[in-house]
Amino acid sequence: MLRTHTCGELNKKLAGENVVLAGWINSFRNHGGLIFLDLRDHYGLTQVKIDPLKNPALTEAASGLRPECVIKITGTVITRPAEMINSKMETGEIEVEAIELEILSQAKIMPFENNEEKAAEAGENLRLKYRFLDLRRPKLQKMLATKDAFITYAREYFHGQGFMEIQTPILANSSPEGARDFLIPSRVYPGKFYALPQAPQQFKQLLMVAGIDKYFQIAPCFRDEDPRMDRHYGEFYQLDMEMSFVEQDDVFAVMQPFMKELIARFSTKKIVNLDKEGNFKRLSWTDSMNTYGIDKPDLRFEMGINDVSEIAKACGFSVFEDAVKNKGVVKALRVEGGAKFTRKELDEFVDLAKRKGAKGLAYLSIKEEIIGASFAKFLSPEKLAELAGACLAKNNDLVFFAADSWREACSVLGAIRNEAAFKLGLKDNNKAAFAWIVDFPMYDYSEIEEGRIDFGHNPFSMPQGGLKALQEKDPLDILAYQYDLVLNGFEISSGAIRNHEPEIMYEAFKIAGYKKEEVDAKFGAMINAFSYGAPPHGGNAPGIDRILMILNDWDSIRDIYAFPKDGQGRDLMTDSPSVVDEKQLKELSLKLDLGKK
Repeated sequence: MLRTHTCGELNKKLAGENVVLAGWINSFRNHGGLIFLDLRDHYGLTQVKIDPLKNPALTEAASGLRPECVIKITGTVITRPAEMINSKMETGEIEVEAIELEILSQAKIMPFENNEEKAAEAGENLRLKYRFLDLRRPKLQKMLATKDAFITYAREYFHGQGFMEIQTPILANSSPEGARDFLIPSRVYPGKFYALPQAPQQFKQLLMVAGIDKYFQIAPCFRDEDPRMDRHYGEFYQLDMEMSFVEQDDVFAVMQPFMKELIARFSTKKIVNLDKEGNFKRLSWTDSMNTYGIDKPDLRFEMGINDVSEIAKACGFSVFEDAVKNKGVVKALRVEGGAKFTRKELDEFVDLAKRKGAKGLAYLSIKEEIIGASFAKFLSPEKLAELAGACLAKNNDLVFFAADSWREACSVLGAIRNEAAFKLGLKDNNKAAFAWIVDFPMYDYSEIEEGRIDFGHNPFSMPQGGLKALQEKDPLDILAYQYDLVLNGFEISSGAIRNHEPEIMYEAFKIAGYKKEEVDAKFGAMINAFSYGAPPHGGNAPGIDRILMILNDWDSIRDIYAFPKDGQGRDLMTDSPSVVDEKQLKELSLKLDLGKK
């Protein structure tokens, strides 16, 4: 028997009993011959004492040990004297006096000190290279355990709601879903490729056509897009769900109780901003952009954006006047108490605006009832006072202005709003502010090809107004039955009521520049399935890792993965991506061209 107990379960009720423990040496202390070591396993720590007077041979055998060696200890549980009790350990009332010791595995000297106090001293790259060692930290093991509990609850909830868990293919076809595909060359069909799914989109819709009615899955998704604080490179997991014969509110009715329970189970946050019926706040995409400058607003604090174009168009400041004259807008963001920002901080705001594409950032402040502004020399005192009044600015307030096209002005002030709230400490981690963002534009201008109309969000969404809207409206005026769920400034889920009619789908893709033949080639299975009778259906897909990061205020999404990629998309532990040999390439009918791009 390798062990009778774990290192986290012993207590004074077991005093006098012989036990067998196995684990890693967490710390090793030699007090003039009397040896103490803390033995660690997944469940906790137990102090072990080796007395040279009682067992000299055991003391000699233990003297060559070091931290992280794996050993087996047979010993007797004894209670510690009152003055020796360690209240910081779950097993701090007892220790084990060793009778026998067996070395199960020796350990090299660690490349870094593996404890929570000194975790930050080793660089992230070193820890990722030795991820199997870093994972020995209780904090990271707790993260993995939390994720396991989250997934367990998700399965319980959706099974309880009548959903069926179904696994969809990993080897799929390429699909235009907003990010680059990971392509897998086919050995059997030279020149052809599978794609790892960006999401199970087509398959879950086909399941609805098949009559499954309610589907969910803990779905692995793969996207070749740059990592960031809330997005892991390459792969992530989402709670994918779909329902038949539903409208938008039916999806919301399933998701809201689930999200509320997640807050109760996995965080200490309090949900704020509920309406009278206890539902999450609902904002149209346009209202969200107009008021908060972003489609994933942080609603833990107020601070809204106002349109002051009417006053600004004849104020005497050419930057404002020219923006309105050229069919743009002048937007204003009042920061209550913001007049205390230093010149250095104001320069940082200006730099942020420029990084967001603005040529500059104008501002005014009120200190000791006196209005000052970065553009004061261009306005009369009366106009300056009128502008401040239109922004409801009071003493000690600061107002930022953005003059540009509507989208750009909103986006710049959205970024400024976020940074100002951070500097003022308004992002209260004790709050959870949810909001549904609805009525997304079906189309937008392409980010790649100037002047081209492309899908603004999910191409498989049902346009509001159906075929008639597609045929008669300006594409940029068409809204979709699309929705995001945001939490504390992060998008945590995206979904839609789906387009389930072939004629509407052909027309929708036609507007985005796709020929019928291209649609058939890329989505033939789905188009064909819809022609045999498809139910109206919709769903969404919350991002599991991102939700956990937000609920627990964890610094990085990478630590939620057992074996994550680094900030450049590399697995430093396994040295991936790696070079493959010529034989493998030949089998796949591939040749490399590594010349300059």
